[in-house]
Amino acid sequence: MTKSNLTYQSFLISKNHRNIKNNHKSIVIWMTGLSGAGKTSIANELEILLFSKNIQSYILDGDNTRMGISADLDFSDTSRIENIRRIASVSKLMNDAGLVVITSLISPFEQNRELAKKIIGDENFVLVYVKCDLETCEKRDVKGLYKKARNGEIKNFTGIDSDFEVPKHPDIIIDTKNNTIDDSVRQIYNYIKAKLKLN
Repeated sequence: MTKSNLTYQSFLISKNHRNIKNNHKSIVIWMTGLSGAGKTSIANELEILLFSKNIQSYILDGDNTRMGISADLDFSDTSRIENIRRIASVSKLMNDAGLVVITSLISPFEQNRELAKKIIGDENFVLVYVKCDLETCEKRDVKGLYKKARNGEIKNFTGIDSDFEVPKHPDIIIDTKNNTIDDSVRQIYNYIKAKLKLN
């Protein structure tokens, strides 16, 4: 069987129906940045805020997805591209289901992020660059990964022996060296709240 034998199925309950029932639009908040920049902490606090406002949401975390849907992938450039394609595809499905999806991913390459935007749809995609310099991220090193990478125990580690390409056109830049988690969450929420409102 080939792709030419597949037919896209349309169903009677649409994303718009689900958005109306939830009383908010669904979008994907795609957070990118170095390990230790604060993506997961911000995602967690942002979801708590959304939950308190009855906004249906879900976090797709890089580590969690690597232990599940992308468990078969390594950290080569090719696997990183495939990892982002998978997570973007899952994000699109969850977005269609009416959820605000918050991703917490390094997603280091511009082409990865552009691919994600293409899959999810520009109108549904909010790119958040969680900015933090390498020195500060290494000082935090909450998982001990930078130390392992410096010791050669981890290969292809972003910021050490694999590049991180700074986003060219992020919708939001969060500077976590100089801002608290609460300030960062407030900045994101103030940007997205207009996008969540139904017409």
